[in-house]
Amino acid sequence: MAYREPAPERHAPIPEPPESLDRLIHARVRLGVVSALAVSDSLSFNDLKSLLKTTDGNLSVHARKLEEGGYIECRKSFEGRVPHTIYVLTEAGRNALERYLDHMEALIHSVRDH
Repeated sequence: MAYREPAPERHAPIPEPPESLDRLIHARVRLGVVSALAVSDSLSFNDLKSLLKTTDGNLSVHARKLEEGGYIECRKSFEGRVPHTIYVLTEAGRNALERYLDHMEALIHSVRDH
């Protein structure tokens, strides 16, 4: 086997340091919730749970964090005696998703361009 020189290091400029990523929506489930709500007027708890293939407890924790951050709104009601929870993306959540996607696109372009 012939010796190969190591590839020269390439230092692609990163638009912003990774710490600037919105940690609130960077987690898989939370990004899934925000993304799903961005293309829907609203989704029920069960719809999100099924779509994201997660558990009740996991979705509850992540949804609460998004709600506390002002990214989603939770609307609770009853259908007969059955509780029904609906989630809606807020304007702040939509703006945060747009910033997050812009940041990720910039990172992808910086890697592809080098």
